[in-house]
Amino acid sequence: MTPDMIFQYANMTALAGWAVLLASPWLPRLADCLAAFIIPGLLSVAYAGLVLAFWAGAQGGFDSLDNVARLFETRELLLAGWLHYLAFDMFVGAWIARSAREAGLAFWLVMPCLVLTFLFGPAGFLAFITLRALYARRTGTTTA
Repeated sequence: MTPDMIFQYANMTALAGWAVLLASPWLPRLADCLAAFIIPGLLSVAYAGLVLAFWAGAQGGFDSLDNVARLFETRELLLAGWLHYLAFDMFVGAWIARSAREAGLAFWLVMPCLVLTFLFGPAGFLAFITLRALYARRTGTTTA
């Protein structure tokens, strides 16, 4: 399978997971299972396979920004980096949906956080933990 095919399949799989997350108020168990474990797990298997297959021959490393750029000049490791983003962002999105449901947050307030997490990962996480803290302060509950 070519890197381009893996990229396409991974993106379609991730989009399906995000669609399930957006339906999580109506399908909480499916969202918890698919978006929190199955899809991030599949993406992680593909990631691990690419790293195992191509890491040894790659130039670069993690000790400087220039070396990170060199590392991602290897097309397969660039793809591995993308799979890393897809898997972790979906895992965080699933945690957000589950945490919001457990805290009793209205889903319409959480949806922008999910969209931000899908598009900009840490920005969505930051938006959610801010929302959750504000909600906890307003209701007198804890955020842990």
